[in-house]
Amino acid sequence: MNNSTYSAAEISPETRPAGSDAAAGGGPTIKINVWHGTSHHELHLPAQSTFGDIKKLLVNKTGLEPEEQRLFFRGIEKGDNEHLHLEGVKDKSKILLLEGTASKERKLEETRKQNEMSKAIETIAGVRAEVDKLSNRVTAIEVAINAGNKAAEKEFLVLTELLMSQLLKLDGIEAEGEAKLQRKAEVNRVQKLVDKLDSLKAINSNPFINSGNAATVTTQWETFDSGMGSSDAPSDKSSSTKITQDWERFE
Repeated sequence: MNNSTYSAAEISPETRPAGSDAAAGGGPTIKINVWHGTSHHELHLPAQSTFGDIKKLLVNKTGLEPEEQRLFFRGIEKGDNEHLHLEGVKDKSKILLLEGTASKERKLEETRKQNEMSKAIETIAGVRAEVDKLSNRVTAIEVAINAGNKAAEKEFLVLTELLMSQLLKLDGIEAEGEAKLQRKAEVNRVQKLVDKLDSLKAINSNPFINSGNAATVTTQWETFDSGMGSSDAPSDKSSSTKITQDWERFE
């Protein structure tokens, strides 16, 4: 590979390009044809431009950054600082563009990240489906308890363990970008369900909430609250305070 460059001292006054090292010099404008695979790009630029100038013009056309491009003229790779007219490039000359190693590595890395994100999103979707089922079970318990029924203590334990299992699955998912946001949202959802279970378990363990006296306690409280006399209603201040505290915990 020829990476030779030309300094100002190496170029004779007769051949040294006018102006700066870029394409700011004078001279005629030439048309060159750049082939990139099956693609063809036609460029117009001063004859005293450099191959580096060509790379800059090709960025928008190819999507390749200058460092990702390799330019060949007459089978020889050219360096960025080499001038077209000094290397024999003329009007309608053909130049070959190949992707450099940096470009291939970048594309491979992008593909790898995309594949990992797709896999992560798929895994999160699987966890979400399981959490949906568990969420329905938590809702069923909540409805039952609000109706004055009592749930089995084992149900709270089983559901908590299943939710924590899904939380561990989420923790083991490597995620970036959109997948990371989805994982975070699902983690928050599971944590809220666990918190709700803890709250429901505390209500479920309240001695006033069971299958035998739930309706009776409600009736007694409504009678007391309405001010109507009853032989079953609370008869003193201490009893009233106790029932009030217990009811507040139920709510």
